[in-house]
Amino acid sequence: MPAPGAREERRPLLARRPRAPRRWRRTAAAAVLLVETLERAAFFGVSANLVLYLNSASFQWDGEQASRAALVFLGASYLLAPVGGWLADAYLGRYRAVALSLLLYLVASSLLPATAFRDGRRSFCGEVPASPLGPACPSTGCTRVSPTPYCAPTLYSGLLLLALAASSVRSNLTSFGADQVMDLGRHASRRFFNWLYWSINVGAVLSLLVVAFIQQNIDFLLGYSITVGCMGLAFFIFLFATPIFVTKPPTGSQVSSMLKLALQNCCPRLWHRHSARDPQGTQPLPDQRSPQPGPSPQEDMANFQVLVKILPVMVTLVPYWMVYFQMQSTYVLQGLHLHIPNIFPDSPANSSMALRAQRSSYKIPEAWLLLANVVVVLILVPVKDHLLDPLLQRCKLLPSVLQKMALGMFFGFASVLVAGGLEMERLQYIHRNQTVSQQIGKDVYYAAPLSIWWQIPQYLLIGISEIFASISGLEFAYSEAPRSMQGAIMGIFFCLSGVGSLLGSSLVALLSLPGGWLYCPKDFGNINNCRMDLYFFLLACIQAATALLFIWIAGRYETVAQGPTSQSCPSRDRG
Repeated sequence: MPAPGAREERRPLLARRPRAPRRWRRTAAAAVLLVETLERAAFFGVSANLVLYLNSASFQWDGEQASRAALVFLGASYLLAPVGGWLADAYLGRYRAVALSLLLYLVASSLLPATAFRDGRRSFCGEVPASPLGPACPSTGCTRVSPTPYCAPTLYSGLLLLALAASSVRSNLTSFGADQVMDLGRHASRRFFNWLYWSINVGAVLSLLVVAFIQQNIDFLLGYSITVGCMGLAFFIFLFATPIFVTKPPTGSQVSSMLKLALQNCCPRLWHRHSARDPQGTQPLPDQRSPQPGPSPQEDMANFQVLVKILPVMVTLVPYWMVYFQMQSTYVLQGLHLHIPNIFPDSPANSSMALRAQRSSYKIPEAWLLLANVVVVLILVPVKDHLLDPLLQRCKLLPSVLQKMALGMFFGFASVLVAGGLEMERLQYIHRNQTVSQQIGKDVYYAAPLSIWWQIPQYLLIGISEIFASISGLEFAYSEAPRSMQGAIMGIFFCLSGVGSLLGSSLVALLSLPGGWLYCPKDFGNINNCRMDLYFFLLACIQAATALLFIWIAGRYETVAQGPTSQSCPSRDRG
């Protein structure tokens, strides 16, 4: 009797001619990449200016409160990834998990444009509470107490639902797309991950160029409405491409088996105490288990051993993610305190006074600095895929996945080191009282007369690091995971990314306490009395130390992989 997974697996309905399977596989992969592009455009449309949106006159959140909400959203969008992967493996299958996640994404993203106009805010949040009258700071040495943010329960609920949907799409759409080209060989899988990351950055370009500009300079309602439109189109394309997708049924979750094996190996005394109370549920011996489809105890143990080898490699990437997410938090704060030029330079000879005033209010969105990171990925991924990788493969010099990840960590270290050097130079101007005031949105920032373009090198370096660390990390997580745990392993990979984001924000919160490097009681939203340069150098030291640890762990992993287990890898890749 065939296994249920083999009987229920559905091949493309349109693949009938001899050459059709290869063509339809590529078409299915292209549809997945297009959905990924639109989803990332919506995600970056939400996150890029979220701090500015919450800090605007409509909500009047403090800079710290708005930054914390953005970091919570980014962290949750990664931390919740194992939930979506587990649901796909255990109950839904990847296709249904992605479809339901896209639907939830569409509904949750509609909350932001609904709160972007007055009547919508009144419906969801109520009236804005009146600010108490009185001096902002009655004494010279007092610390300002921030009021409770307006509309916080509604916005946090919507952002967490949005994060759950985004994390589920992230953990399942990647594996689902790789499934479409799995039978074409490992080379096709590697190319898919390269172009997946390219598609992610195409979505980021569309979002940052169009949506971020509209949000900062025209209207948040229009900007967030575009993100809802992107999700609606992504959902439609995914449903429309259903006939050409290869879909697989859920194979059952091995999470409980992994937990039992972990308890048995790590805490034998606790395991024996539990097995004495529940002997039937804790003895997975072959002769005691009734025949049923699913992994055998031997397969459970083999998968557990693979998991034990994979996790240390993935965990040592956490400090890299701490550095990576700086470009959406502290890099943004640093950029707001550098001189941001207007998009349209003043030209008094050719413009009326009213037109010059309108054009001078259009400043380059600070979120556009992320484009330096994105452009590097868009340029180097095709170069790497079509030129560099084939050349190195012919010369037998193609580095392993783990070696690429170590190289990416080095570029991340270089990025945060450059950011620290720029911050030292910025503070030199501040200490000499050489500042310029600039209005971003509704707030005034006192910036150093250094151009914001000096941030480009740190964004370029973090972009190069992505190509090696993040893309190779995705390939490693998918190719090395047992087939029945791919969704969960991809979820763990993205979850650890969120751990890095939250650890970075926790470090910021710790250093923002009185006496810390980031404690700025006199600035009220500015960072000119802080020592963010020391924070960047601390991150560089952490990254350097863990990069050395990663190299040691990766060396041991590759040594073990060259033994008997390496002979089973090709069969796992072929499925």
